[in-house]
Order: sequence, then structure tokens, then C-alpha cells
Amino acid sequence: MEKYVYLFHEGNGNMREMLGGKGANLAEMTRIGLPVPYGFTITTQACNAYYESNKTIPELVEKQTLEALTRLEEKMGKKLGRPENPLLVSVRSGSVFSMPGMMDTILNLGMNDETVEGVAALTNNPRFAYDSYRRFIQMFSNVVLNIDTFYFEQLLEEYREQRGYVSDPELTAADWQDVIVGYKEIVKKHTRKEFPQDPKKQLFLAINAVFDSWNNQRAMVYRRLNKIPDHLGTAVNIQSMVFGNMGNDSGTGVAFTRNPSTGEPALYGEYLINAQGEDVVAGIRTPQPIAALKDDMPEVYQQFAETSHRLEQHYKEMQDIEFTVERGKLYILQTRNGKRTAQAAIRIAVDMVNEGIIDRKTALLHVDPDQLNQLLHRRIDDSAARKVLAKGLPASPGAATGQVVFNADEAEQLGNEGKKVILVRPETTPDDIHGIVASQAVLTSRGGMTSHAAVVARGMGKACICGCEAIKIDLKAGQFTVGDTVVNYLDTITVDGSTGEIMLGEISMIDPELSPEFQLLLEWADQERKIGVRANADNPEDAKKAFEFGAEGVGLCRTEHMFMDQKRIPIVQKMILADNDSERMEALAQLLPMQQGDFEGIFEAMQGYPVTIRLLDPPLHEFLPDKEELLVEVTKLQILNPESEELKQKEQLLKKIRQLDEFNPMLGHRGCRLGMTYPEIYEMQAKAIFYAAAILAEKGMEVQPEIMIPLVGHVNELKQMRQLVIESALQVQEETGRTFHYTIGTMIEIPRAALTADRIAEAADFFSFGTNDLTQTTFGYSRDDAEGKFLQSYIENKVLPENPFAVLDQEGVGKLVETGVRLGRLTKPSLKTGICGEHGGEKSSIDFCYKTGLDYVSCSPYRVPLARLAAAQATIRHQQNKQEVYTTA
Repeated sequence: MEKYVYLFHEGNGNMREMLGGKGANLAEMTRIGLPVPYGFTITTQACNAYYESNKTIPELVEKQTLEALTRLEEKMGKKLGRPENPLLVSVRSGSVFSMPGMMDTILNLGMNDETVEGVAALTNNPRFAYDSYRRFIQMFSNVVLNIDTFYFEQLLEEYREQRGYVSDPELTAADWQDVIVGYKEIVKKHTRKEFPQDPKKQLFLAINAVFDSWNNQRAMVYRRLNKIPDHLGTAVNIQSMVFGNMGNDSGTGVAFTRNPSTGEPALYGEYLINAQGEDVVAGIRTPQPIAALKDDMPEVYQQFAETSHRLEQHYKEMQDIEFTVERGKLYILQTRNGKRTAQAAIRIAVDMVNEGIIDRKTALLHVDPDQLNQLLHRRIDDSAARKVLAKGLPASPGAATGQVVFNADEAEQLGNEGKKVILVRPETTPDDIHGIVASQAVLTSRGGMTSHAAVVARGMGKACICGCEAIKIDLKAGQFTVGDTVVNYLDTITVDGSTGEIMLGEISMIDPELSPEFQLLLEWADQERKIGVRANADNPEDAKKAFEFGAEGVGLCRTEHMFMDQKRIPIVQKMILADNDSERMEALAQLLPMQQGDFEGIFEAMQGYPVTIRLLDPPLHEFLPDKEELLVEVTKLQILNPESEELKQKEQLLKKIRQLDEFNPMLGHRGCRLGMTYPEIYEMQAKAIFYAAAILAEKGMEVQPEIMIPLVGHVNELKQMRQLVIESALQVQEETGRTFHYTIGTMIEIPRAALTADRIAEAADFFSFGTNDLTQTTFGYSRDDAEGKFLQSYIENKVLPENPFAVLDQEGVGKLVETGVRLGRLTKPSLKTGICGEHGGEKSSIDFCYKTGLDYVSCSPYRVPLARLAAAQATIRHQQNKQEVYTTA
């Protein structure tokens, strides 16, 4: 017979999936002898059985609940519903993962017209008894009977005004009796039934309500945000009530064993004398700091401090504890691992190692890598008021304030004048790069979290919000609107790239701080991890920042970004628009020293670490003006100035753009296909790399260039491009008299490359998996279109578990990566493999890379610390799993 109900002493802390986090902790605290009010837990399996039975409590669950209730009554010497010595219980939810405030709780269950008199007689405190009864009616009616709390609060407020009272404590027992009559009338009006008096009926209605609350709107939203699976269900905890509102020797509170904001090792929390738990949470009365309990109840404070220390030592984590004091006796109602800021998480982890509570590996597992973004970017002060104007996709973390500008040229001009600006565009293109550089942040009304704006901003460590469809941009008028609100050119706004929120005006910020504890934690991570961490860096500044953050090389240098500089764009366009080879070679000769200078700076910044340089990847039309905008300009000139030289030039340019225009540029004339058609472009780039290597070799500096051929789908493409690079290297070596070590590899970013990796490895020294494009080509999704049009609804409706451009799709794309690594190493056992898509900075994807045997991950410079920590966690977890398997065997 399946066991659905466990008394607290029958469970333990390892039964979270069955008892929920709260139930497992109550069982564990009972097991180690702490003062926990006794009770029992109905399991998460019972919740799932409830839903399978069409939202009906199964007979076996009901039978076991009644048996557990009898055991509880025997232990407490009280009985549910007995007037002379009534048992009162709380009914609380308890999911496997902490979901504070998301599901429902009922206190004082068992109260009715008879038991309230029994409580009054037993406590010699009628006011307390009737106050508890009215609280129960209000809470039960809201949670179980779905009557809005407003009606009860309104009646209570009107009653206070009639009696001339200012606050609830002024109400007498007789007053509460009058209020209870009014509360019952509210229930009858809304349900057309009397308030239920049978405590067992109350109990099962409450259990139903808690099970139902697993699928209330706020719980579903919280699960989606925090990636908690829907199938887990919630447990129900039935616990004997203790009362903090029985006089001045009673009270209730919530405390953390350490400060959750700073990590300081001191009790942090608050309490109220003569109050019940919801008074603290609801803010009905102003609580006292926990330190004041030392003066009010010194013995209780000492016991609580000792219990807090004991819980922290037992769970080896900072604890969030709820407690009640009933007539001088301390009861612990709940403990759980406390939520904290990134700053606090790091300090607590390091302090606990120094205090001997945990070891370094455990400390590394206690810090969530995603939290580190808080420390590497400016953020909005938590105490500042936010008036949110609109919300988009949180594409790049950090916060910024600036004046609104609508084009990249304005952003650059004002930025050079020292003004702080935020670039607002429908979407950005590579042409806007100079404006993004000059801006504090980027805001777009279209595009997804891996759009051009998002990728570039993340690489630069700038805040970015994409796909904010609520803003309607009028570029001609120089304004955007949200509903009736108009934001004009040079108006000030604040954006929070971590939440996607846009606010009017300036809001106070907190600057990033890299504490000594943070540096120490990352040093520990480097000692543990068995997978390398590199950075995606397209210029010397990014490379320098990546090196400061601990990158062990550059995993992706996108050379096309070097072409986007405003001073270079005319030369690039001249190269693209060339009518013959000599014109193209002339333009390439001008570009070569520019690229060479960039490579010298990146090699120098990396101080001997490897630098993977991807040769030109995007289609050539991306370097030319927008076709639609150019067409408008040509049409105007045809009407206003038909004989002008400018018109001839623009008509010629439009003709070339139309020639280069493609139906599907994502799958078109780009990557190595460009190199095959215009080998002189790749030759120029290869020579620029080798000239830079020769210059640094002269200075006595070691360099490790890794030249990457993009978008290879067939081994013959790689063979031809490999030969071109080798010949370029030989020419430069002959010219300079310098020799240098280099390798040639490819980016695996289309399925055929992964599936024929054994052949492609014949011509490759390394593979780098470009999982952004590999995800697009595997799913058949255009990234920006998918994120802008349907991907969010896919995630909300559980078609997909995650955005596959943010979190690697291990079932599909991951299989191609695994296949590529396996086949490649069949041909070349020592083949070096890495990942350089956006997934290289995401913790679950990094875990996958470790399992798959990749040598390194590469991510934007500002995600390098996150990747270092996540790589260490992956190493530790998988080593622990191996150890467990070995021990079991």
C-alpha cells in the first residue's frame, strides 16, 4: 500500500521530493530534537493523485490523513473539534523547491462557535480566542471559499471607525464577537451557505485548496520564471498551532542566520510581541529588529541564537527561520536555505569555509553563477522607487540612465561630447556599432535576446532591452510613445537590462564591487574546474577586459566587427562595390594594416594565450546601406535633382545592393562561401593575422593564432580554405623571416558539418561549435523572427522548456555537438573542441560541455567569471556522481 502521509518523526531531510522542502525540514528538525510543533505531511504524490482523480482527494489519502490526525491528537492530548480542549492546526503548502508566498496557508483551523469558547476558557483570554476565530474565518474564506479579503477588511475598518478605535489591539472580546457575526454574514452572502462548523470538513476543504493553489496564476508564473517543473506537485503540512498573540510573553518573527544583503555573520530579522505570523508578513504592525528580543525576552533570545547556530551547522547553509514564542516557550515553525544577494552569497560561502563549516567545493556549489551578473554591472539601488513605463526582453544585464537618441550618428556625436545617451531603435544592424559603443545602453522595439543589439551589448557589458513592443517609435518625429506617454529626443530615461524595465527620469544606481571574497572564490573555482574558459572579443579593449576577468584566451574574434568602424566602412564598401579585381585589391590593401593593428592589440592583451580568429562570416550586403532607406533617397533625388552626380552614385549603389540582396541571407552567400568566391578577402585577413604575429615575435612575445573558417558544410571547402591560409603564412614568413606556430580549424554551425565531422576533422586542427547558428539551422528558426513572434508563447505553453538560443537544446542541438566531438576524435583523438555561441556563458550549457568532453567554453567578457564558477561546479558535481557510483558499486 502506497504511503501518502508521514508524521514528522517518520520523515527526514532527504525526502524533499516526497515531503516538499518545508515538510522535509520540519521532519529533520523534529529528528534532531528541536522544538517543532508536532504534525504530519501529506506528500507531493498525493497532490498528483488528487489531480489524476479529477481534483478529488483519493480515498486512501483521506484514510491515511485521518489516521495521522488521530496520532497527532494523541500526542498533543487534544482533539480537533472538542470544545473543552480543542486541537487547532495550520495547513500550509510545501513544494520541493522554495516558492515563498506563491501558494496558500490557513491558520487556526479547527475554530468554530464551540471551540472558540473552549480556547477562551483554557487561556483565560476571551479576546485572544475571538481574535483567532475572526482571523481563521477571514483566511479560510479567502483561500478556500474564494471570497476577496477586501470585504472583511472593509467591514473591520468600518467597525473601528464606529467605535473610535485606531488599531486592532483596542478591540475587546465583545468587539471581536460582533465582527465575527459580520464576517459570517459576508460568507453567507457570497456562498449562500453558512460558514462550515465541522473541523474535519474544514480540514479537507483546506487540503483541497492547498492542492489547488499549486496551479494558481502566481504559482505558475513563479515556476516558469524560476524553471521549476510543473509535475512536482505540492505537499500539505498539517501542524499543531502555537500562538504568538497570547500576551506580552508571546510573539512571532522571521530571522536569517546571517545578513541576506551583505553576508555579515550576525542574526538578521524582526519580530513582534503579542502577534501572529501573518502580522509580520502583512506589515499590519511595525516589527522590532531581532536584536531587541535580547532585552524583551533574554532567555528566549539566547535559545533562539543557539538554535539558529545549530541549524546553520546542521544544514551547512545560511537559514531563513520562522519562529513563535508562546507564553515564554520558543517554537521553530520552519527553516529553509535563505535567499540572498550575490554579494552576500559570496561572503557567506567564503566565511563558512574559514569557519570550518563547509569545504571549498561546497562553497563553490553554494553560489549561483547567474547571480554574479549583479556584481559585474551597475544596478538600480533596491531602495529606489521604480515607476515602470514599459517592459521588454532583458537582453543584457546592468542598468543605465541617459538621454534618448534615435540614430547611431547622434549617439556617437553626443557621446563624444561627454553626454550620456541611450540608443533607441526599432532594431540595430552592424551599421549601428559606433552608436552602441558611444551609448550607455540600447533599447529596441523588435528583436530577441540573441539579436544583433543583444549580442553586441552583452559583449561590451552594456545594458540592453530588446523586443519591447509596447514602445511605438516615430523616427521622423524623434519620439517614442507608450500608451499616452510621449518620450522625446533627449528626454532622460533609465533602463534595467536585468529585468527589461524602462523608467522615466534618473534613478539612483549602485556601482559594481569586486570584493576580495569574490576574487578568492574564483581562484578556488580555477583550482577545481577541468574545462577552459575563454572570451568572445572583437577588439583589444574587449580582450583586455576578458583577461582581467580571468579568460584563458579568445575563443571567438569576429573580424567583421573590425570592419564596422565608421572610418573603415567607406573602404569596406569600396571593396564590395569594386567593378574589377584591381579596385578590390586596392581597397583590401588599405584594410590590411587596420586589421593587423587590431590583431596586434588582441594578441598583446592575451599575453600568450591562444586567440581564435574567425575569418569574415556575414554576407556582404550587411556592410552596405539599408536598401529601403536608399530607395527613398534615390526616389527623392529623381524628383528634386535628376541630373545630380549624387543620384548617379546612389543609383549605382542601389543596383549593387540589389545584386547582393538574398532571399535568405542566413543560408546564403556568407562564411566560407565568401572565401571561396572572393579568396582575396580571406587572404588579406590571413596575412593581417600573420603580420601581427611576426611583429609581436620581434618583440619577443609569444602568440598562438587559431584561424577559424566559418560555415563549413563539406570537407572540400575547408581543404581549399586551409590551403589558402597556409600559403598566406608561408608568404609572410618569407617576407619577415619570422616563423610562428598557428593552427587552422572550423566552426561547426550547420548540421551537415556535425554529421560528417570525421571527414572534416581530416583538414581541421580544432572544432569550435557555433551554437547560435547551429540552433537556427537545427530548429529551422530564424532567431530574430522566432524570438519576436512565437518563441515566448512556445515557452509559456510548454511546447519548449527553454529558449533554445539562451539555454542549449541538449536533446537536439546537443546531440549534434556530441556527434561532432565523437566523430571528430575518431579521426583525430587529440582534436581540440570548444563552444563559442551564447551558450558558452550559460550554466546548464557549460555543464553539458563538460559532460561532452569539450576542452573549453567561450563567452562574452562580462560572463567569464560566471563561466569560471559554472565550470568548477560542473566538474565538482560530476566527480561527486562518479564517486557515488563507485561507492555504490
